[in-house]
Amino acid sequence: MTTDELLRELYDRTLVGNGPAVLELTRQGLETGLGPETLLYEALIPALEEVGARFERGDFFVPEMLIAGKAMAGALEILRPLLAETGVQTIGKIVMGTVKGDVHDIGKNLVNIMFEGAGFEVIDLGVQVAPEIFVAAIEDHQPDIVGFSAFLTTTMPMFKANINALVKAGLRDKVIVMVGGAPVTQEYADVVGADGYAADASAAVVRAKELLRGRRAMAPA
Repeated sequence: MTTDELLRELYDRTLVGNGPAVLELTRQGLETGLGPETLLYEALIPALEEVGARFERGDFFVPEMLIAGKAMAGALEILRPLLAETGVQTIGKIVMGTVKGDVHDIGKNLVNIMFEGAGFEVIDLGVQVAPEIFVAAIEDHQPDIVGFSAFLTTTMPMFKANINALVKAGLRDKVIVMVGGAPVTQEYADVVGADGYAADASAAVVRAKELLRGRRAMAPA
């Protein structure tokens, strides 16, 4: 198999979420001398971007996104330490968690995979994350973005509680706040004072990149 054929096959298998094949092709690519960044940027990320595009068009649905995301996550387990060794620059850092009172994480996990696939470093705090835990994580990791996820309407008010905690800690202006989850809307995000909202994992990555570009453009040289 030529390099081009392997990359095409890896792209195709990621697209359809064939986890075992993605793992095998990733290992095969590394064994034949392909760098981890080549596998990531010329096969895996383009595949996940295509998954997102098909979701936007209505050709793919959440199950297809989850399957493709899990397939890519398996490859990332192998590539992550190798990428760290090569010093590949991440495009940004995000702290992510499901808010206090909420234990749902499927959506959050999918968003995390999409962010990692797009070149972000993701610090996942898990579920039931209290405001003070978000504050501590932001102080420790100094991310570009913090993401609050809520699946229940009853836990959505925690967005505001978290933002208030960031204000109190003097961190609000130092981080981009994004919110999301099944019941969340743009209107609600605006009301609580979030910087960004996305309806799904694919849109979240696009919006995060936009917000990051905007912030960096405004930063003093």
